[in-house]
Amino acid sequence: MDSWRWRGVPFYIRAGKCLPVTATEMVLRLRKPPTMYKDFNLTANYLRQRISPDVGIALGINGVSLESDSASRTVELIASRHPDAGEMDAYERVLGDAMAGDPTLFAREDYVEEAWRIVDPVLKSGTPVYEYEPKNWGPREAEQITPAGGWQNPVVTA
Repeated sequence: MDSWRWRGVPFYIRAGKCLPVTATEMVLRLRKPPTMYKDFNLTANYLRQRISPDVGIALGINGVSLESDSASRTVELIASRHPDAGEMDAYERVLGDAMAGDPTLFAREDYVEEAWRIVDPVLKSGTPVYEYEPKNWGPREAEQITPAGGWQNPVVTA
């Protein structure tokens, strides 16, 4: 991001095949809030936005624990939208639009070329590829670049 507001802010991307959960989401972890209570162990608040497989937004905030007035726990406020029964999923919609000749959901050639201009040097940089067992969160080597506060693994609820 070329903006003074985001300068120095790390971005971590984790992607893979055959992970325990198939989801596309973004988590914005905020700075840990100050507290006037010395024994109050606060965690960083966060904003989580999910765009696949369901659509939702969640705000994780510190709340007072029900067990003790001097302890906190993270509470997540969630707003979500699940597809209606007759609604097409993303692939059905794209294929239907392709068969109907509607190019709205497809990237233009100049966009694709620009994306390759950005990504190609990364692919050619010789970054090592690490294998991992299916249905886990990736190779051990990935834990060496864990963001502050750790990874927040997505959960899919039925």
